[in-house]
Formats: sequence, structure tokens, C-alpha cells
Amino acid sequence: MSCQYRTKWLDRQNIYYNKMSIAVVTGASSGIGYSLTDELAANGFIVYACARRLEPINDLKDRHGPEKIKPYQIDISNNEEIVTFRQFLESELQNGKVDLLYNNAGQACSFATLDVTDRIMEDCFKVNVFGHINITRELSKLIINAKGTIVFTGSIAGIVSFPFMTTYSATKAAIHQYARGLHLEMKPFEVRVINAITGGVETAIAEKRPMPSNSLFNFPEGLEAFKARSKKVQKMSSSQYAKQMVKVIMNSNDPVDVYKGSFAMIARVLALFVPMWVLNKLLYKFNKLDKVESSIKQKGAKKSL
Repeated sequence: MSCQYRTKWLDRQNIYYNKMSIAVVTGASSGIGYSLTDELAANGFIVYACARRLEPINDLKDRHGPEKIKPYQIDISNNEEIVTFRQFLESELQNGKVDLLYNNAGQACSFATLDVTDRIMEDCFKVNVFGHINITRELSKLIINAKGTIVFTGSIAGIVSFPFMTTYSATKAAIHQYARGLHLEMKPFEVRVINAITGGVETAIAEKRPMPSNSLFNFPEGLEAFKARSKKVQKMSSSQYAKQMVKVIMNSNDPVDVYKGSFAMIARVLALFVPMWVLNKLLYKFNKLDKVESSIKQKGAKKSL
């Protein structure tokens, strides 16, 4: 290890093993955010656990103590609330430093593309893209002061567009590109930016809303394909994922993309080396769209008769 990189490594260890290290985690009330808050507190961070619902965070507050877990109610889709949060931190933190901003809050959107209304699309982009961009901008000076780290929870859906998840995929692709560009711009300020391209992890983000009654896919084979989007596959526990990501954060390396979670590396290989027509064929069959096509053709043949 060169002297330059060893110095940076030691500096980062001094920051992250300091018991006064400050982390901000959004979407902290469940899943990845909840487990990250737990793991960061266990590694000496004081965590401002941000979420719209604070009740679930109280368990972590009881476990680690109010000096380690500081719940903060915020809806990151509302920029006024983000500005208020920044002002709160500026008055709360005497040294004006945030060592880690973990942009994790997420909004599901698993519908047929043509069923996505303006409202659904806006809600998804406001949380998954605009909210992260706005909070990063507002807290940037505090992070630069600390020479800290910014992490975004990306998704394999941002590199492979899955059927019935195209709007969600678009939000994740957007945040991937934002993180990659920000990584370069923050490098002169010694701030790391990490894009955590996440595979299967046990979370509560799954879409619970039913298919709209007027959907083009509202027939038996279409409904079957729609349900196939949430097939039960083996997923990594959120606590295991959090442990892996905290190791990345504590490490001296400066990666852009980090692949974690079930099937994350497989998705990377598929996206890099499998021709698009082959990948599309696999997704078409896996999501039972071949059955949808057969049904539509049969109905068309009957009408022509």
C-alpha cells in the first residue's frame, strides 16, 4: 500500500472508529434501512434514522440507546422537509460534519408500463430519484466537511429492465448514472460516492397494489404474468446485506459500483456479456409473456373466424 493510500486508509479508520461518527440513513423504518441503522450503530456510529414512520425505529433506539439512534421523521419526496432537516443538523452538529449519508428510501412501482398513472410515476421518481438528489445537495457541505461517504441503494433493475417493473427500473437507472457522475465530481473533495447495485434482499418494498381493472393484461394469462413478477426467489437477509455494506463503507477503497445481494453478480454478468436479444428471450419466457402472446393470438384467430 502506497504512503498516499495508507494515509487515506488511516484517516478513514480514524473517522469511522471514532465514536462520534455521524450517519444519516433514509428509509430506516424497515428492510435494508432498518438493518443498516442497526449495523452502523453497532459499529460506533450515531445514526439519524430517517423515515416517514418512526414507531419501528424505537426498537433500535431501545437496543442501542438514544445517544446512538436518533429517529427523525421526514418524507424525502418533500423538499421543504429536506431543507428543514438540513437546518436541524446544522444546529445539532457542533462540528458541522456528517460522515455518512446513506440514500436508501425507496418506492415500489410494479405495474404494466401502460398502467402507470401520472401520480404513480411522480411518486416513484420523487422518492427514488428527486428525493435522493435533493437530500444529497442539501447535506453536501456537511459531508464535504467530514470528507465522508455517500451511498445510494441502487438495484439490478437499473441494469436489467424487468417486465412490469419498467418505471421502477427507470428510477434506478437514473440514480445509477447520478451516482456515477457525482462520484467523479466529489473525488477532488475527498468524498466517496458508492452506488450499491442491489440484488435480492428481504425487504418490505414489494408492490402490494393490485392490477388496475382496465389493464391490457386483465385476463387470466396476463394476470399470471403479472403475478410472476414477484416470484419467490432466494433472497439475502437484510441484516446480512447491511453487514456487507458496512464493511464496504469502512474499507479504504473508493469503488463506484458495488454489487451486493442475491443474483447481483449474475445480473451484472448477464448485462455485460449476454446479447440483448437472448436476455429478452429469457425474460419473456420467465415472466410468462409467451403465454400472454399465445392467448392474444388465439383470441384474434377466434374473432377472425
